[in-house]
Amino acid sequence: MVDVCVYGGTAAGCVAAMTAYQEGASVLLIEPSRWLGGMLGAGIKPAQDCPVPAAAGGLTRDVVFGFGNHPHNVMRAFHEWIAAAGIEVIFERRVRSVARAGNRITTIKLETSPPDRWGVPAAASLPDREVQAEFFIDASYEGDLMALAGVPYRTGRESQDVFGEEIAGVRPVTNWTPIDPYVVPGDSTSGLLPLVEEDHGRAIGAADDYTQAYNYRFYVTTDPAKRVELTPPDNYSPADYKLVRRYLKHADDLSGIFPGWINSGEYNYQRGSLITNAPLGLSREYQDGSWDVRSRIWRQHLDYLRGLHHFLSTDESVPAAFRAETAAYGLDGSVFPETDGWPPQLYIRVCRRLEGQYTITHADVINQTEPPDSIGLALFGVDVYPVRRIASRNASGQLGVATEGDMFIGGHLGTGRPYPVPYRAITPQQTGNLLVPVCLSASHIGYAATRMEPVFCVLAESAAVAAVQSLRAQTDVQDVDVEKLQARLIERGQVLSWSSNLEPCG
Repeated sequence: MVDVCVYGGTAAGCVAAMTAYQEGASVLLIEPSRWLGGMLGAGIKPAQDCPVPAAAGGLTRDVVFGFGNHPHNVMRAFHEWIAAAGIEVIFERRVRSVARAGNRITTIKLETSPPDRWGVPAAASLPDREVQAEFFIDASYEGDLMALAGVPYRTGRESQDVFGEEIAGVRPVTNWTPIDPYVVPGDSTSGLLPLVEEDHGRAIGAADDYTQAYNYRFYVTTDPAKRVELTPPDNYSPADYKLVRRYLKHADDLSGIFPGWINSGEYNYQRGSLITNAPLGLSREYQDGSWDVRSRIWRQHLDYLRGLHHFLSTDESVPAAFRAETAAYGLDGSVFPETDGWPPQLYIRVCRRLEGQYTITHADVINQTEPPDSIGLALFGVDVYPVRRIASRNASGQLGVATEGDMFIGGHLGTGRPYPVPYRAITPQQTGNLLVPVCLSASHIGYAATRMEPVFCVLAESAAVAAVQSLRAQTDVQDVDVEKLQARLIERGQVLSWSSNLEPCG
C-alpha cells in the first residue's frame, strides 16, 4: 500500500510522482513501456510548445525546462531525476482491471506490457501483480486507469451545439486536390484508393467519432555513422501508394510528403500537404481500443512511414533527384539508440477525455471565462491536425481528394494571453481518490488548445499536491480546500493567473 500511485511515466507522470514525494507521500510510478518522459523523450523538446515560458511555473519551469533539447538526454534526465529521489518505478506493466469500494478505487491489477525492439507496445499480455494505494493519478495519454475505474469520459468530436462552439464538429475540407479517388479512374465500382475514405456525409458542425491524427516525431540523417536503414515492411506493395503517385504532379514541395515538416529539429506532420508522413483515420480506433487494436495502430504508423520512404525511393513515377534524396535518408540512430532510431512513443495527441466537474471549451481558450479554482495556465491556440482524408467534390462539383478537420486558430496563443485551467477539470464527478491531469475534462476544441506537454506537467504537479492534501485531510478529491491548495501551489512556484507584469517570450 502506498499513499499515491501515479499511472503513466509520461513527463506529467514523472512530475506528479516527484511532487507527491516532495510533499511527503509514499509514491509508486507505473509505466507500461521501459522509458520515462513520454513525448518529451520521443521528439518534443521540453519547452517547445510553451510560447510564453513565464506562464509555466513550479517543477515544469525549474526542472523540466532544464533537461535540454536532445530526446535521449531528456529521457535520461527523467530517469535520473526519479531514481535520485528513490521513487519506485514499475516498468513494462499496464493496468488490466480496477477494483472499487464505493466511490473509491482500492486496487488496480496489472498485466505485462513489454514493447518490441522498436518500442511498439505488446498486444498479448499476462496477468501480473496488484497495487493498492490511497490515491491514484492517471497521467497516461490513454486514460486507461480512468476508464477501467468506470469514470465517465468522452471521445471524438462534439457537435457545435453541445458546448456552443462555432468551430466544433465536422469542418470544411482542406488540401482539396483534383485527384480521381478510385482505383480505376472514373469507375466508382472499383473502390476507393488505399489511404482514402468515403465521406460519412455529416454536415459542418455535426458530431462524429473521429479525432486528430497521430504521428511519430522522428529524426533522419544521411550521416553513415548515425544512419539506420529504413527498410520496407514485409507486406509492402506499391499499390498501397497509388494515391501518392497521383499526387506527385500536384505537390508543390515533395519534402512535405517525406520527411514532412521539420519542427525544431525533428520531423512532424505537414498539415499543408494532402499526403505526409502519417496515415489518417487510425486515431479514431485508438481512442477506446483494446491493446490488440492499439498495438496494431502503432505498427501501422511505423509501417506506413517505412513503406512511404521505400515508395519515394524506388518508384519510377517519383522524380529521379527526389528518389535519390529520399533513398539517402535513414533514421538517426543516435537520437533513439535503444529502438533503432524509432521514437519510443507514438504521438497520441488526444485520446479519451475525462467528463469531469468542469469542461474546458473554446470559451476558456479565448478568455471568456474566469474560473476561481485555477491550478495552472494553458497557453496555446486551437491546434488540430487533420482527422480524415476523403473523396470530396469542390464547389463546382469536381471530384477529388481532401483532408478534413485541420485547424490552427489563434496562432500559438488563442487570444494573446494564457488562460486558467480549473481544478475541477482534472477532477472526476464522483470517484473520490482519482485525479486526471493529462486526459483532462475538455471538449474536442478545448483539449486541442490545452493538450501541450508543459501544461500537462503543470497540472500534474497541482494534481499531486491536491492528492496529498486530500490524503492528509481524509477527504475526497472533490472536497479539497481549493484556497489551501492554491496557496501551496503558489509556494511551490506555480503560476495560477496571468498578469501584465509577466512578459511573454519575444
